[in-house]
Amino acid sequence: MSELKKSIGLFGATAYGIGTIVGAGVYALIGAAAGEAGNAVWLTFIIASAIAMFTALSYARLSSHYPHSGAEYVYVESAFGKGILPFITGWLVIFSSVVSISAIALGFGGYLSVLIPVPKEISAIALIIIVSLINIKGIRESIVAASIMTVVELIGIAAVVILGAPDIGSVDYFQSPHGIAGVLSAVGIVFFSMIGFEGIVRISEETKNAEKNIPRALVLALVISTIVYVAVSITAVSLIPYSDLAGSSAPLSDAAYAAGGSGAALLMTIIALISTSNTVLIVLIATSRMIYGMAEEGAIPRIFRKVNHKRKTPTAAIAAAMIVAAAFCFIGGIEAAAYLTNFTLFLVFLAVNLSVLGLARKGVKIGRWAVPVSAVGAVSSAVMLFTFSLEIAVISAVIIAIGVAAYLILTRTEKD
Repeated sequence: MSELKKSIGLFGATAYGIGTIVGAGVYALIGAAAGEAGNAVWLTFIIASAIAMFTALSYARLSSHYPHSGAEYVYVESAFGKGILPFITGWLVIFSSVVSISAIALGFGGYLSVLIPVPKEISAIALIIIVSLINIKGIRESIVAASIMTVVELIGIAAVVILGAPDIGSVDYFQSPHGIAGVLSAVGIVFFSMIGFEGIVRISEETKNAEKNIPRALVLALVISTIVYVAVSITAVSLIPYSDLAGSSAPLSDAAYAAGGSGAALLMTIIALISTSNTVLIVLIATSRMIYGMAEEGAIPRIFRKVNHKRKTPTAAIAAAMIVAAAFCFIGGIEAAAYLTNFTLFLVFLAVNLSVLGLARKGVKIGRWAVPVSAVGAVSSAVMLFTFSLEIAVISAVIIAIGVAAYLILTRTEKD
């Protein structure tokens, strides 16, 4: 029986998802993507969204059957049984989430340094501590804060798109310097901007009527976020040549400046600060719930099951995520973190899609279209793994090896 408090509705779960998806990625990576795809950068978001949607539908199906905080761990365990496979799946989810928190917090620090001369590592760690305290205070307070920041963020982005509307139609939106190869290469970059939809399932135990609201929130969040991304990317290449976007450290702020001058650029900087803060808060919620869920399943030490009885929040899991994420603030830039996060999550997505197929073979009733949808999701996830460099694959293999060692140590400790 879960000790977590159910206080999230469909709106809160959808806002949570949008807040996770529309995060730091679009602010930092749209320039790099434009360098590969040119004016066709908007198309990369649609392709990435289509790939994500197949996996999102698998998550939706599984979350309706297994509304647990452990999410991916529970799905893989239900399909393939207890053992190392569900543990490594959960391990990769936690690792990628922690790296994302650190990278996005550093993105916050970078934008803040434009306004206030503070080292980005210091402001990143300060942000992680502040959102952790909000998280500990309560899930309702966290979701209210996330929902407010998401609405403000979308209003600000809409304002920039409206300012740039007169320039829309001024360029060829299919022009790509590297052709279709450049577009596909950029998909590997912008997929980082789609990541977050899967985090919605980790608040299942705190969502009212989770069996219906979580699947709906998954699809709604992904569709709304894709519309936002397409509108923003079309506006950006209409205002600034894609080659200039590629060389910019703050591409959307530059686009905002072109649309409305210094006032619009300042607005975009503030939106970026709100967006990155929101994403750090939401990813921290998802990460702590995954840690809590795995502890609840007995996969990791039970201490991480500790819940504040008054506020009904997993304090030990939140503290663990906060400490590790703060330590990772010294790892480097967001682009490298994006590639590493994407690779490890494509492995997770492959496991999730295969879980649907595994459950179908066991005779679990998962819906008429679940098998073909999940089969496409599995194939697309596997194909995307081959778009990354050998270096990223090797680093991921090392991370998995560390996870295997952790699993062996934990299982041996349990036996003793």
